[in-house]
Amino acid sequence: MAENLPGRRLPRVVILGGGFGGLTAARTLKSVPVEVTLIDRTNHHLFQPLLYQVATAMLAPTDITAPIRWILRNQRNARVLMAEALSVDVARRVVLLDEGAEISYDFLIVATGSRHAYFGHDEWEADAPGLKSITDALDMRRRFLLAFEEAEKCEDDALRSAWQTFVVVGGGPTGVELAGMLPEIARGALKNDFRRIDTRQTRVILLEGGPGILVAFPPELSLRAARDLAELGVEVRTNALVTRIDQDAVYVGGDRIPARTVFWAAGNISSPLGNWLDAPLDRAGRVQVEPDLSVPNHPEVFVVGDMAAVVQDGQLVPGVAPAANQEGRTAAKNIARTLAGKPRRNFHYFNKGNLATIGRSRAIAEFGRVHIAGRLAWLMWLGVHIMYLVGFRNRLSVLLQWGYAYVTYQRGARLIAEAPAGRTGRPVG
Repeated sequence: MAENLPGRRLPRVVILGGGFGGLTAARTLKSVPVEVTLIDRTNHHLFQPLLYQVATAMLAPTDITAPIRWILRNQRNARVLMAEALSVDVARRVVLLDEGAEISYDFLIVATGSRHAYFGHDEWEADAPGLKSITDALDMRRRFLLAFEEAEKCEDDALRSAWQTFVVVGGGPTGVELAGMLPEIARGALKNDFRRIDTRQTRVILLEGGPGILVAFPPELSLRAARDLAELGVEVRTNALVTRIDQDAVYVGGDRIPARTVFWAAGNISSPLGNWLDAPLDRAGRVQVEPDLSVPNHPEVFVVGDMAAVVQDGQLVPGVAPAANQEGRTAAKNIARTLAGKPRRNFHYFNKGNLATIGRSRAIAEFGRVHIAGRLAWLMWLGVHIMYLVGFRNRLSVLLQWGYAYVTYQRGARLIAEAPAGRTGRPVG
């Protein structure tokens, strides 16, 4: 292992992104004689799997975030920079940051994640926001709650119905969990809050372009999820490719769905930083890494998380938190092994199982050949997500909020925040 001799500089490891992969990599390097610099454009780590619960007023942003500096406060070989990485010069081994700053590296771990993809229709984002950040979640929450306020003011029945119609595009975990939560809030938490509208008449439509929802799960669990959504009052439409989104409607072929609120959960595209790594990319912009997670022809650069296209047993490793954690750990350990003069080890993804919640006391779980649905799967989902949250305060706060919502059917974060700059939402009227 490299020695910290007088006058000798320690190897510099730069990590881009404070998500699951980047944070795990930084922590794994705690006892390795290197200088770790973690760079993120925000000051917090986000527990993204529960982001939809901020969007639906179940949780507050502080329940699922933790300051990165606080998380790494006791790691003496790590420092944190709040900055945005604009590009990487792999020839010079330099990362270009915003405001013209540069930072050099001996090893680089890129874990900058992904954003929602609109399949060539980026103009849809203004009317159909996705969900990847706290800003996205607060914008989505504002649109959701504001829709009922606008419906309350309507004199026209058709317009009122459009305000009370919510369309979720995408039948993956985010889309399903979001769609399952909306009718529960409308018919439970909000039912006594308005005088002119009946929030129980709220319509939620889930559109999936493929033949089924939650296709990563076994067919029987996917069908169970669709049945649960239907029982909750969600209209599930499969083989429904969105062809157009306007300010007042969503189009599926020639079918026009009047709706004033649309949420997008249909796809992801990798961070554009992959374009600067002198590496092959797949159709979603993910970097096609080597088995040890390094970039071809650049063994000092690693890519982990949603940015990495990792194929195992002929299948793409899913872009989920456990995979990102395992990839971040493997990349960091391979840096340590390189410094110690040892051969690197290839990444092997250990699938701990898949979980998805559909609604109150409804979830599905897959653990190899063991398939579970219903209340038991829901309790398992609750436990796993509590365990993965960072910090005791967050775990306790989320547990209390969930308990309060379960007993009272209420939501404690129903604040309509002012729209962020550039996000005006749908026109009123």
